[in-house]
Amino acid sequence: MELTPAAAVLLRQLRATHGPLMFHQSGGCCDGSAPMCYPAGEFRTGASDVLLAELAVDGMAEPVPFWMSSSQYERWSHTRLIVDVVPGRGSGFSLEAPEGVRFLIRSRLVQEPTP
Repeated sequence: MELTPAAAVLLRQLRATHGPLMFHQSGGCCDGSAPMCYPAGEFRTGASDVLLAELAVDGMAEPVPFWMSSSQYERWSHTRLIVDVVPGRGSGFSLEAPEGVRFLIRSRLVQEPTP
């Protein structure tokens, strides 16, 4: 899992305003399938969530944990996930919404090594 440079810049800005951060991506439809950024601990994770990564961001003291619902993870498990940011409004629950941008996931297929 990785971050684009634009996503890293936005995370540093959000960290300066809101403190430590976390991501969660649910298995819902529409905005529910987009990564949501929250203050760390603000979204309660449970047994049906998978911690995919602790994203290191230059200039931030702590990594940003990225959680995903296990049902959503089943769909994405064969890909390399890339957190990006694009113009436009996403969910009003995610911290970047007032900035006029939204996080999204890009992916690349992970190919099995050839024997």
